[in-house]
Amino acid sequence: MKPIAVIRHSPTEGPGHFATFLERHSRPWTLIRIDAGEPVPSSADDFAGLCLMGGPMSVNDQLDWIPPLLQLIRQMMAADKPVIGHCLGGQLMSRALGGTVSRNPVKEIGWGKVKVVDSPVARQWLGDIQGFESFHWHGETFSIPEGATRILESAVCANQAFVLGKHLGMQCHVEMKREMVEAWCESGAEEIRDASPADTVQTPAEMAIDIDRRLATLSKHAEVLYTRWLQGLPAA
Repeated sequence: MKPIAVIRHSPTEGPGHFATFLERHSRPWTLIRIDAGEPVPSSADDFAGLCLMGGPMSVNDQLDWIPPLLQLIRQMMAADKPVIGHCLGGQLMSRALGGTVSRNPVKEIGWGKVKVVDSPVARQWLGDIQGFESFHWHGETFSIPEGATRILESAVCANQAFVLGKHLGMQCHVEMKREMVEAWCESGAEEIRDASPADTVQTPAEMAIDIDRRLATLSKHAEVLYTRWLQGLPAA
């Protein structure tokens, strides 16, 4: 069984609950650490699927690894192998598909509700779920690529997730674990200070309120999306 390639762009932004989910379903995966200088794979042949994690950089930055990663995304999709993106990962997917990434009207940092769009495609991915509280950490947003369908939105960021066939791009972070939240609060302390006060930016203390219950609920909703995405993988 070929592994799922998980692309990490920042040391603290690993696969989190996505890895837990894959292991529970006996799906092999391999971590490619862009942040440690590991090269972007040149071919989609060795992988069953592709997962793109978040990162503090912008898709619009002039970084050497962005063009080959956009090419890998296109190769995976052309080979009918499912791609999933979290935050920066969703932005990379949008750009690879001809979309744009631009500044969101406000920064979203911390917990915030996302609403499921009322559409047949959204129901295929999320069933009867109307919305849920997700985790956010972004200042930019992607456009919905041509041919794709928006399935999640929020009050301050219209494009929270899109689907194109078996591919899922998200702006929100459904993969979170407690240690990730804590690490981001530490590394992003200056960003939080610079963005505060704002209704859409929480302090570390606010993010920590009832965090275990919030994460457990988020993981349940993430698994609904991950289960649907997993169906696009080859059986062997």
